[in-house]
Amino acid sequence: MTNPLEASSRIAVKATRVLEPSSGKVLHDAFVVVHGDRIESVTDACPADASVLDLGSHTLLPGLIDCHTHMLLRPEDQVWPPAILFKTQVCRAIEGVAAARTALDLGFTTIRDTDNEGVWHADVALREAINRGIVAGPRMQVASDGISITAGDMTLQGVNPELNLPAMAAVADTRERMVFEVRRQVNLGADWIKIYASSTRRDVDRTTMEPLHQMNLEDVQTIVQEAKRWRRDVIAHTYGGESARASILGGARSIEHGTLFDQSVMTLLVEHGLFWCPTMATYHKRQFTDFDRELVQRHKRAFQLGLRMGAKICFGTDVGSFPHGEQVDEFDLMVSYGMEPLEAIRSATTRAAELLRMEGRLGALTPGAYADLIAVEGDPVSSINALKQVRFVMKGGVVFRDSIGAGRPEHRVSTIARAT
Repeated sequence: MTNPLEASSRIAVKATRVLEPSSGKVLHDAFVVVHGDRIESVTDACPADASVLDLGSHTLLPGLIDCHTHMLLRPEDQVWPPAILFKTQVCRAIEGVAAARTALDLGFTTIRDTDNEGVWHADVALREAINRGIVAGPRMQVASDGISITAGDMTLQGVNPELNLPAMAAVADTRERMVFEVRRQVNLGADWIKIYASSTRRDVDRTTMEPLHQMNLEDVQTIVQEAKRWRRDVIAHTYGGESARASILGGARSIEHGTLFDQSVMTLLVEHGLFWCPTMATYHKRQFTDFDRELVQRHKRAFQLGLRMGAKICFGTDVGSFPHGEQVDEFDLMVSYGMEPLEAIRSATTRAAELLRMEGRLGALTPGAYADLIAVEGDPVSSINALKQVRFVMKGGVVFRDSIGAGRPEHRVSTIARAT
């Protein structure tokens, strides 16, 4: 973590191309002027009192937002035997610190962590450690434990029940318990309430491809109503079918996965204006059986249907279920399935900011927004693969990555040099 120009009242970050995703406009040889942790202006004339970080021929754009992450999860935690048997909570929390740094280096300056995967309280602790500057990582919104049901997703099966091992999420089988869990998780520091409205792959009917629904409409409404009391929104994990309909009609703000969405569910999603995080990379990277491959093809068709119907698609990866450092592969899938590169960028900037209720503060190069900036080699609007070439990361006005060397004296234009 460096801030080579901390003595300056203003820093002007200059690049050959400056992309504002909301409009798609590209400015050439422009300056993003940063004052403190905010953007002051975007201009073609550098202020006289500003020190310049010159990024040369790179493209400058807002920091990226991943709306579905698991910083406390690694791929080996999802195989047999379960992680709870051989990894301590402390070990997994330390792994989360490393994962957060990796995400930041890739250009993700904000993430929404969509449950702590059984590492109790660690997502809240990681968020606070980052906010206090103790460790480096993205700005975080967290969902604490998540809420499932007995025998449902995130519960351990095939383990000796006499061991009385805890589930990987909170378990609530009655509406009274669901209300309690919302309050408990708010008390722990959750920014979002996560529900497992459907189960996971193991409970999808192999003949009909119908997912097992875990919560009905009244369950979802109960949780959403209690969450609203605490000014929290609800994230709904669902593959499709009845659980998706219940999540949409019940008032969840975002739908995760949607692997088996059909026309009727997509129509509801679009009509109600919900946000959708498809998280396609996690399934694409784990194709081991004919069922897995069929799931990926269904997911592809659902994504393309959502594109045609105008669904509000947000960038989310489910990273942690696959290796940290590979989350940018989600962009490749989105574009290969038919999304325009600019729309893919918007899904991880302006639309993601809207989902997080942070419009105008994240995902934009506008006055008053957080000074979250990344620079990439090439032009990501022409080739989305440019987002795999992040060379500069600034979060809140502080430089966390500078592979260009813009912070070294020979790459800077000082106020004294310009004055002379």
